[in-house]
Amino acid sequence: MENCRENATVLKEDLEKCGSFNILSKDNGVPVVAFCLKDRSQYDEYKISEMLRRHGWIVPAYPMPPAAQHVNVLRVVIRAEFSRTLAQRLVFDIHNVLHDLEKMHPPIIATNIMEEKKGLVDCEVMKTALDAHKEVIAQQSNKRQKIMAA
Repeated sequence: MENCRENATVLKEDLEKCGSFNILSKDNGVPVVAFCLKDRSQYDEYKISEMLRRHGWIVPAYPMPPAAQHVNVLRVVIRAEFSRTLAQRLVFDIHNVLHDLEKMHPPIIATNIMEEKKGLVDCEVMKTALDAHKEVIAQQSNKRQKIMAA
């Protein structure tokens, strides 16, 4: 267990050095490292999780409980077989994923927004494809809830 905690500390310290993450986990208890992005303007934790899978890592991304749903967390559970070398390799792969994501330019789409009080007004609002996708899902969810309530 002590070895697991030491490896968790190595992982946590290396992620802090990266400068892109806030560490949310505590040093006591179960050896888990939970962290989130400091800046989610270009990409989010779910995209990092997805790209880490391409490197063979399963680092799940989760939303926080209802009071803090705006925060997403990446979580690494340090098990007995998770060596210091693996911790260093994970940080290396996270750096590569961040580098790849920074090189990518998120697709931008223009959407028209209706202004109810003033009639139709053409406004180009630039959103990332992910934001637009989340908005569509939320609208569909709201429609389902209204249908279920009726």
